[in-house]
Amino acid sequence: MSTSRVVHVSGRGLPLAGDDIDTDRIMPARHLRAITFDGLERHLFEDDRAHAARDGHVHPMDDPRFTGAAVLVVNRNFGCGSSREHAPQAIVRSGIRAIIGESFSEIFFGNAVMLGLPAITAASEDVAALQQAVEQDPATVVHLDLAAMRASAGTLDIPVRLPETARDALMTGRWDGLGLLLENFDEVRRQAATLPYLRDFA
Repeated sequence: MSTSRVVHVSGRGLPLAGDDIDTDRIMPARHLRAITFDGLERHLFEDDRAHAARDGHVHPMDDPRFTGAAVLVVNRNFGCGSSREHAPQAIVRSGIRAIIGESFSEIFFGNAVMLGLPAITAASEDVAALQQAVEQDPATVVHLDLAAMRASAGTLDIPVRLPETARDALMTGRWDGLGLLLENFDEVRRQAATLPYLRDFA
């Protein structure tokens, strides 16, 4: 069994309001030329943050009240647009461990699960209530329980949804393909020994 199981996530929340936030806003295209994902978190929502600063506003990612948040709370169709995996990579590398929203782009959702990042859906009114709770008290801890399929924050307790295949992958650790290979490396060696193009490779 993989040690990378994701069953519970707890941490302060970060409310990010707005529908149809696409991957170009999450990770601008000019940063896709990097050879590795290292440091991508520095460019997370870079243009949105710059536009907010120019307009005299503070983007939630720059709001000191939400520094160190672990649960991102978003609205409808988050992660739409191009299929760049850099978007969830940057989110994970920024310290976010789960996203709760109304809905997600299918490709973004798949890329998130492959990183062990739960992208959980909830009813629009419940997401709004969660965003409001975190906005009113940034010290509020958001708890996500994939076993019970509930999320809570203070006195707020809401049902959440996740496709069963993704839920199973997260809770068992099967999302972590590399981890599974390393845990079963003797079997990998045995299988490799049966392959002529590997066995006879000099």
